[in-house]
Amino acid sequence: MAKVLFVKGTPQSEEQSKSTQVARTFINQYKEVNPTDEVVELDLYETGVPLIDADVLSGWNNLRNNEALTAVESQKVTAINELTEQFVQAEKCIFQSSLWNLGIQPLLKAYFDTIVLAGTTFKYTETGPVGLMNGKKVIHIHGSGGVYSNTTGIEHADSYIKSVLAFIGCEVLPTIFVEGIDHDPSQKETIMAAAKAKAQEVAKQF
Repeated sequence: MAKVLFVKGTPQSEEQSKSTQVARTFINQYKEVNPTDEVVELDLYETGVPLIDADVLSGWNNLRNNEALTAVESQKVTAINELTEQFVQAEKCIFQSSLWNLGIQPLLKAYFDTIVLAGTTFKYTETGPVGLMNGKKVIHIHGSGGVYSNTTGIEHADSYIKSVLAFIGCEVLPTIFVEGIDHDPSQKETIMAAAKAKAQEVAKQF
């Protein structure tokens, strides 16, 4: 039985978010093919991901020096540790996001800050950093109003997510895009149908 983690990165409801609808199609198909696997869903805007702020940095420094943490430091550091451990323990991960101002949602960025940790998900070596998440399969389901998957250097959402996950050693599958509906609303049904079909196809082999 595999542990699967679904990370929902947008605050919109499933009814409002087209990429979340495609992600739901992916998950439902996956569950049908893998009924004994455990799928855990993490809604970042319902969870409240701690930012790496002054309290967290101070707390980490106190831990390194074997000093006591304040109540606030302890609460935030513990919350980050729990998110890190949840990600590490998952054998497969599904990430959902939407393009916001050419980047990702702020809490999704905060989440990545909790899972990209030296000594835990990657390590430094004489020849440079090496990812430690080998064998973890991940996929990104990404929505955008325009078409950006064929651009280079403009969007910093899908490219960022895939780069970060590869950096820590994950096996990163090709992204499933849900894009162009705002650019051409008349193609909404066609775009959604194609994205959902792709999601079902990939989910069977995930």
